[in-house]
Amino acid sequence: MSVKRVIPCLDVKEGRVVKGTRFLGLRDAGDPVELARFYNEGGADELVFLDITATAERRRFMVDLAKKVRDAVAIPFIFGGGVRTLADMEELLAAGVDKVSLGTAAAANPELISQGAKAFGSKTIVVAVDAKRTDSGWEVYTHGGSTPTGLDVVAWARQVEEAGAGEILLTSMDADGTKEGYDNELNKAVTSAVKIPVIASGGAGKLEHFRDAFLLGGVDAVLAASLFHYGELTIGQVKEYLAGEGIPVRMAE
Repeated sequence: MSVKRVIPCLDVKEGRVVKGTRFLGLRDAGDPVELARFYNEGGADELVFLDITATAERRRFMVDLAKKVRDAVAIPFIFGGGVRTLADMEELLAAGVDKVSLGTAAAANPELISQGAKAFGSKTIVVAVDAKRTDSGWEVYTHGGSTPTGLDVVAWARQVEEAGAGEILLTSMDADGTKEGYDNELNKAVTSAVKIPVIASGGAGKLEHFRDAFLLGGVDAVLAASLFHYGELTIGQVKEYLAGEGIPVRMAE
């Protein structure tokens, strides 16, 4: 089993980190630069920064804030939200971002995935998939979880891989913020369909949930937000538990 990653996520709105439940009821969780520094020092393997309203508000992403976060951390840094063009990707990568996350723009124009992978390398392209359960499976939603696309999540995951994406950030909208556990049926459906790494997001509430995402969901990384932001668990505690369960993780030196 390869080394598994534990990743905190900063959902940012109007320059502040926020967190809600099932993408609704957002509440303040702190300053993104301070939190980024805290997670860098706390043993996070990577950091995800999502400008969650850029797409819906049809505005540019917060490149200045991305630079400040980059200056605060030494770990790999994934940025998403409002990224629409190859030029946007180039600007963020030049600002120090390690990986660019595409969501709405990728669903609207899958060629953007291929263009980004060709220009900057597959490892820099992450496709964010917001999934909502249906009677027959899961549907892809865009625009911050507000717009159904008609795309089947598993079929879209395969298409994303074929287009050249290096990784999938898979969020269960049904589990998001509930702390009732990751949707491992969803996770397993996607990890069984693709060979590229999958990051599980949505639903972490206790230590066992992280273990189950790896063992039952087959994912390569787990992402959590409110659990870490509000100090209910630390990344160190999660990693110690996972190591004790036989799951390989990178321990802080």
